[in-house]
Amino acid sequence: MGCTLSAEERAALDRSKAIEKNLKEDGVTAAKDVKLLLLGAGESGKSTIVKQMKIIHEDGFSGDDVKQYKPVVYSNTIQSLAAIVRAMDTLGLEYGDKERKVIRLLIIPHTCHHRYAHLHLMTLTWTPSPP
Repeated sequence: MGCTLSAEERAALDRSKAIEKNLKEDGVTAAKDVKLLLLGAGESGKSTIVKQMKIIHEDGFSGDDVKQYKPVVYSNTIQSLAAIVRAMDTLGLEYGDKERKVIRLLIIPHTCHHRYAHLHLMTLTWTPSPP
């Protein structure tokens, strides 16, 4: 009397153990998850951080992802280099090679159009000078 469990109590105990096991497994899985809240102004690089994390910690980008992001990467590169060129003018910073100052005059008018043909000019501007 009272020393054994009924069939219903045994089933309830088994269900309880299964639920506890699932909760424990879910807790272990959740402990491995990292949640990150990225705050920042528009165009401040929040999505870029997420993409970099995907490249580093997952399998990288699929072929379709590469096709989709390629124009964005080119556009960001062009905009960034144009901003640096403008800032150098504003701050009165000199180029190491005087010829590059002339090349930069060819870059700025075309950056608003994001023409990839002008990437060669940017490469000439930023490639290190030979010693």
